[in-house]
Formats: sequence, C-alpha cells, structure tokens
Amino acid sequence: QVQLVESGGGLVQPGGSLRLSCAASGFTFSAYSMSWVRQAPGEGLEWISTITTAGSTSYADSVKGRFTISRDNVKNTLYLQMDSLKSEDTALYYCTKGWRNINPGGQGTQVTVSS
Repeated sequence: QVQLVESGGGLVQPGGSLRLSCAASGFTFSAYSMSWVRQAPGEGLEWISTITTAGSTSYADSVKGRFTISRDNVKNTLYLQMDSLKSEDTALYYCTKGWRNINPGGQGTQVTVSS
C-alpha cells in the first residue's frame, strides 16, 4: 500500500532554514506528481508546492521564492527546502501523492518557527 513518511521538521528561528524529506513506497514514485501541503494550528490544509514527473514546479504565493521542492526518483524521496522561514510557516507539513492533492497520506512533520 502507499506509504509516505515525512521527516526533517523541528524548531527553527525566524530567518532560518529546514529541509523536509518524504520517503515514498508502495507505488511507482517516478510516475506521479508529488506535492507538499501544510496545516497551521487551528487552520485548514493549505497546498504549498507541487513537482510533476517532468520536474516542473509550482508554489503557493505564500512560499514562492523561499521554498524549493525537488525529488529523487532513485531514492523515491521528495524534498522541500525551506529558507527564510517566518513564524507563519509554523505548521504540520505533509507530502501527498498527486498534482496539488491536499489529502495527507502520512503523519506529517512539525515545523515550528519561533525565537
């Protein structure tokens, strides 16, 4: 079955960086677009980025220019490089299978941006 395991979250100061990873299994990773979504405390799920099978990327305006999505089809792993982090980036981050899919399949990884 499809398994998505997110990691790399943590506590970081404003302006700092984190790199999230998502290990995928149970499906042909290279054949699917993959996305990142997040859920801030008390808020709904927010799509933030997608990478297609061809490597084309798209970003929500809230993270454009600060976050970079990438993938390694050999390692079956999705990444999210997050730079210039802000307090409003504090959320539980999930990877999802598909183009702009906002339905999480894993447990997520917590990112907290605070001084």
